[in-house]
Amino acid sequence: MLLDQSTAVAWSVVCLVATIVLYDGYRLFRTKEEINSLGALDSGGYAWQSDSSREIMRNGTSLVTLGIMVALPWPFVESSGTPVIAVLLYDILLGIHCLWLMMTKRYAISRTHLFADGFQYPWESLRWDDWNGGNRIVLQRKGWWIFAPMPIGGALIDLEQVAARIEALQSDEWHLFVNESEE
Repeated sequence: MLLDQSTAVAWSVVCLVATIVLYDGYRLFRTKEEINSLGALDSGGYAWQSDSSREIMRNGTSLVTLGIMVALPWPFVESSGTPVIAVLLYDILLGIHCLWLMMTKRYAISRTHLFADGFQYPWESLRWDDWNGGNRIVLQRKGWWIFAPMPIGGALIDLEQVAARIEALQSDEWHLFVNESEE
């Protein structure tokens, strides 16, 4: 049985979104194993945990975008011949992704990497402008201009620790945070 073009495209999109959502979920649930202690680390790094309310503030624009993505296909379902079940599954998957965005998360910063959302980002791939306080720090992914911001959430006291370490990376003063027994 051959699928018509709109059905094939719809199911391809559902499969792609399912793969992304399931992989992101897997990475997020592994974070507690990968970042198993919180606070200052002997190597100079720092690990912290945010709560759901801070994650909602951190990911507010992404949540709004996902809401639009949930609603957008519905006016075109009938005219495009897209199977309703495919659009429903697409919406359910995006809803699950919204839950991932609002989940409590663990973060860590080391001399070489930022650990956020279950992934590692080398500092060479991130750009730091500055942080003037507030409920999140926003880094930019190099080469993506404004299209891929990397917001980092957490309590003010944690974000102050993180900002100090990022500044130390920029000014080559990371050694100030290293525990003497590690040197």
